[in-house]
Amino acid sequence: MHSTFDAGRPYRLNPSVALRPEPFGALAYHFGNRRLSFLKAPELVELVTGLDRHPSVTEALDRVPGQRRTAFLRALASLAAADMIIPQ
Repeated sequence: MHSTFDAGRPYRLNPSVALRPEPFGALAYHFGNRRLSFLKAPELVELVTGLDRHPSVTEALDRVPGQRRTAFLRALASLAAADMIIPQ
């Protein structure tokens, strides 16, 4: 059962997900549900891999320039819906 994405909570990369670096960012493959996602910016890859170092997604996004926050928040919500990132 998927819970609703809550940016006020801490998240982390799902241990069932492998990231493969690419020039555009990374490919994320979930070995459990066999989904493939594209992380279309190196900064997004850095954000996803560092989520577990922050007390919330909102605080992790504080390091992202303002004009990109909304897009990255949407990307994180999509990754949560695909079970690529999970609540801590």
